[in-house]
Amino acid sequence: MAAPDLLVEARHLVSAAAEQLAAMAPGERDRAAVELLAAAESLKNTLAAAQARAAAALMESRVAQRSHQSAAMRERGIGAEVALARRESPHRGGIHLGLAVVLCAELPHTLAAMEAGWCSEWRAVQVAQGTACLSLADRTSIDAELMADPATTQGWGDRRFRAEVDRLAYVADPVAAVERRAKAVAQRHTSLRPAPDGMTRFSAVLPLEQGVAIHATLGRVADIARAAGDERTRGQVMADALVAAVLGGRADDGQPRPGSVVESVAARAGTWGQTVVPTALGAPVVPVAVQVVVSDATLLNLPGAAGDEPGWVSAPGVAPVPLPADDVRDLVARAQEAGLASLRRLYADPDGQLLAMDSRSRVFPAGLAQFLATRDRSCRTPYCDAPVRHRDHVRPWADGGPTTATNGQGLCEACNQTKEATDWSAQVTDTDPHTVETTTPTDHRHRSRAPGLPPPRSRTSRLEIYLADIVLAA
Repeated sequence: MAAPDLLVEARHLVSAAAEQLAAMAPGERDRAAVELLAAAESLKNTLAAAQARAAAALMESRVAQRSHQSAAMRERGIGAEVALARRESPHRGGIHLGLAVVLCAELPHTLAAMEAGWCSEWRAVQVAQGTACLSLADRTSIDAELMADPATTQGWGDRRFRAEVDRLAYVADPVAAVERRAKAVAQRHTSLRPAPDGMTRFSAVLPLEQGVAIHATLGRVADIARAAGDERTRGQVMADALVAAVLGGRADDGQPRPGSVVESVAARAGTWGQTVVPTALGAPVVPVAVQVVVSDATLLNLPGAAGDEPGWVSAPGVAPVPLPADDVRDLVARAQEAGLASLRRLYADPDGQLLAMDSRSRVFPAGLAQFLATRDRSCRTPYCDAPVRHRDHVRPWADGGPTTATNGQGLCEACNQTKEATDWSAQVTDTDPHTVETTTPTDHRHRSRAPGLPPPRSRTSRLEIYLADIVLAA
């Protein structure tokens, strides 16, 4: 029996074990449920080890097949294959592939612990990342010290585990640890991810002392406010204080206040001059270009389900997220009142698909590029939610592929490069909705469909979808 067939049979056995719980007496069921939880967790760890071995085998085989190619081309696209098989983003696929190679080649005790069921994939990642700056001898030494015996780390929380990995790495090679920290500091950045209910999660990767100092400062501000009778929660005060510190450093005339964060940024950028427009909440309008894709029914607040459909809000480098209809209308209205919004009409067919545009140029012109980004929302690679960075010809231009909406798709930079790897191909299989089928070197096929647009108020031959370019209010 082939390995995949064995796993299918195992899956059925696990499902049957879970279903048997319902037939047990209450007291017996409790014990069996806990034991099933523990056994299932161990099985997950063992399966993660099997996935690591499979990914490493794929890597070895693919590199051998491409031995005649340049070093840069031999590994291209393999992480994306792993991601598609695991139904995850290409970024995570690359992480899993890198972990698999390290586990199989350099961390034998960690791999054995996963196969035995007592080491999770997350902890394996911590060992691999924490020892990446070390020599092979030091790395294998730490691997043996921590992972040879399950009693060593029994009862440890994840934070303690990673802290111990870092401590051992520093002891093994202090110079490498210092160099690694310097490299990490150089990679400091902020990021923005969508959160439920029209919220976002703003994050910053900072040096330890800066992050601790900022969080402690916000905490002190919250404690003082709460002690003075502020009814907001501690978390609310901390969040509001952060926003005020970054965005509140402007005077009524629109100029940055002396000594404020905004003044410092403006002085360095040399581009200050935006007018501050107060909103109903007393917060300034933030000068960030934002696009809102909304149907005519929602924008005009027409009665019925079509008028309650959410809009899709995006900004440069941020994938679109849905926002309730009332919030979208308020957002557009406030921006229009401030003179900071404009509307452009896009037209769709009766089924809600944007009508095609085309070009004779190899490069997608601005209008068509915007058209693709609006239609696709985020990278079209399955399971990849990264913002659209590149406009790609599904059928390559060199092979006669036209520069049209039908033959175009929005991709992130990494996925566009992956698509050019050996034996990868893509084709449009449907236009309603726009569907692209990608074939990997192992002849596995993965389909991606463009998401639907907000439904319009009527099914006419030309439907109005509005794209509002606005300045987002805080």
